[in-house]
Amino acid sequence: MGLVKSMAKEMMKEIGNKSREFYEFILPPIDMHLDEKNLTVLIDIPGFEKKDIKLSLEENILSIQACKEISNEDNRKMICNQRPNIIDKKFRLPVDIENEDGAVSSAKYSQGVLTIIIPVQKHGKEIKIE
Repeated sequence: MGLVKSMAKEMMKEIGNKSREFYEFILPPIDMHLDEKNLTVLIDIPGFEKKDIKLSLEENILSIQACKEISNEDNRKMICNQRPNIIDKKFRLPVDIENEDGAVSSAKYSQGVLTIIIPVQKHGKEIKIE
């Protein structure tokens, strides 16, 4: 009975690890909103500290990296850990950014949501249809 229990425990631990790895691959969820002047990017990354998050923008590729340390200060035994410990995601912005030097006009992290505002280029001119 002890062997079966031990194997089941190890199997559950491995499922938890694979689940966390899967979520680290697909997360974080991202929403983008476009208005006349800015692209607003909302990124859900709860459980991280602001100091643990690094952003970079090269041309129109936005990179998000976050890493948190797991501590066991209160000596509780971890049974399941499915929350991501590492986020490393790159994605192409769907618009041309205004200029690379000061491309991000603001970035704010509050209550687990990172909000990035990026000025966008205007292309062409609107043609009125009569």
